[in-house]
Amino acid sequence: MNKPASIQPFHLALPVTDLDQTLVFYTETLDCPTGRTSERWVDLDFFGHQVVLHLVEPEDHPTAVTNPVDGHAVPASHFGPILDWAAFHALAERLQQAGIRFVIEPNIRFQGQSGEQATMFIADPSGNHLEFKSFKDIGMLFATDLESEA
Repeated sequence: MNKPASIQPFHLALPVTDLDQTLVFYTETLDCPTGRTSERWVDLDFFGHQVVLHLVEPEDHPTAVTNPVDGHAVPASHFGPILDWAAFHALAERLQQAGIRFVIEPNIRFQGQSGEQATMFIADPSGNHLEFKSFKDIGMLFATDLESEA
């Protein structure tokens, strides 16, 4: 597969059980501007990508399943942006200062090795999991020679 000349924005629709509370999380905690809105959904500018929050009944929200990765229970369903190194650490500090509960605390994987990356997981008020990542060398984003401890 060829890489595009520039990264194009993606679109992701998320089920949320409390539209107002979840919207506050994305707009105030993560500084995501809003776009179009209706009574049951809201468009967000999520780090340059379009995320749409869709209101669902609590019993219709999918349950979280995890997989073991490097000693952590990583939510199988998650998404998030890949930030530059300084932006990742600034966001981690801002989230810590805001008292946000981490699903997985900010940490460094493959420290000192090729593919060194920072990662952290949080959940929005509706239980959707977000992973924020950063690579010391963004050229290692799709490297295939990295091994993870399960």
